[in-house]
Amino acid sequence: MGMLELSGLLFLLLVLFLAGGLWIGMSLAAVGFVAITFVHPQPGTFLASALWESTGSWTLAALPMFVWMGEILFRTRLSQELFNGLSPWVRRIPGQLLHVNILACGIFGSVSGSSAATCATVSKIALPELQRRGYDQDVAIGSLATAGTLGILIPPSIIMVVYAVSAEVSIIRVFLAGCIPGLLVMGLFSLYIATWALLNPRKQPMPEPRLSMAEKLRRSSQLVPCALLIMAVVGSMIFGWATATEAAGFGVLGSLALAAITRCLTWESFRDSLTGATRLSCMIMFILAGAAYLTKAMALTGIPGALAAGVAALDLGPFGLIAMLTVIYIMLGTALDGVSMIVLTTSIVVPMVQQAGFDLVWFGIFIVLLVEIAQVTPPVGFNLFVMQAQTGREQTAVAWAALPFFLMLVAAVAIITVWPQIATWLPDALLNR
Repeated sequence: MGMLELSGLLFLLLVLFLAGGLWIGMSLAAVGFVAITFVHPQPGTFLASALWESTGSWTLAALPMFVWMGEILFRTRLSQELFNGLSPWVRRIPGQLLHVNILACGIFGSVSGSSAATCATVSKIALPELQRRGYDQDVAIGSLATAGTLGILIPPSIIMVVYAVSAEVSIIRVFLAGCIPGLLVMGLFSLYIATWALLNPRKQPMPEPRLSMAEKLRRSSQLVPCALLIMAVVGSMIFGWATATEAAGFGVLGSLALAAITRCLTWESFRDSLTGATRLSCMIMFILAGAAYLTKAMALTGIPGALAAGVAALDLGPFGLIAMLTVIYIMLGTALDGVSMIVLTTSIVVPMVQQAGFDLVWFGIFIVLLVEIAQVTPPVGFNLFVMQAQTGREQTAVAWAALPFFLMLVAAVAIITVWPQIATWLPDALLNR
């Protein structure tokens, strides 16, 4: 059987397993088992060693810690404090409090690391407040659905850890590479809100009353504990004081302390945070284990190299390859979650990207942006589900409300592709000293 026929058979099996409702991790392992039987005399032994190697990683230990950190903060009053602390500073900008959606999602996303958690938490506070003050609901819903995706772009991010482990690149570098693109996406979202507000003055509520500088500072003081936690976690990695795993552990201790100080830490919230983190971490680890086995099986069959050579033979050029991958990832996003998208494709895509001369750290940010787009792409856009549950609207209506911001994400992908230094400059500047 030739490489093309074998790869087609394996792809068909994967589709059948997933369509039949088999867990993603088990589907990946099952396809890997079929693939390895063609080239390895003991597929069962190979499976056991691959699963152990993929999960017994010190680097991967950062994942459950960052997940737990986000779960703890998810159960504090952080989202309400974010809205109250940020709103005084945007009252004179066109669009006014709509910009708080973007800023709050960016800040909360940096500590939660989860797109759905960011979207759900901020929207619980922002939507009723904006509706009460007379803001346009379509723009409010669209901005929250898409700004919630900042949870996976601004570090520390669960998706970034998954990509770094899968592609075997530095977690710290990927974290740093997401900082400036994260600010770029926030800027594009706010630019659209301001432009829309200037073009639709009749849809704007009455201007908010002016506040004294002392009152602004008093309200913003609520952001200080969260800001200190973010700086401590990310700063300890940048300056080399802690590895990503150690920084994640300190982040958990800091979030527990913050929850205790704000009197949100109870035995019930502690148990719920630990249970939620365990479930999500186990799901991701199980997927990674299945993907690791499939990756090794595919490497032994030679399929990734053959596919990479086939794409190279098409002579698409670097930008042609990126355009093709963009379409493929957006299509995958209509049916898969972000973690699955990354672990399913890394073993095949990374050799192609390396052969085309792209930096793997930059490519990590490129994939994360595409995963962001997938979060608001029907029919399996998780943020669309979140906003549908929050508002009671049909998913189609939520998707239309998010469309302008969806286009801003597409613009961000184009910008970092043309100017990759936006992603690579910061890690190079701070770590190549």
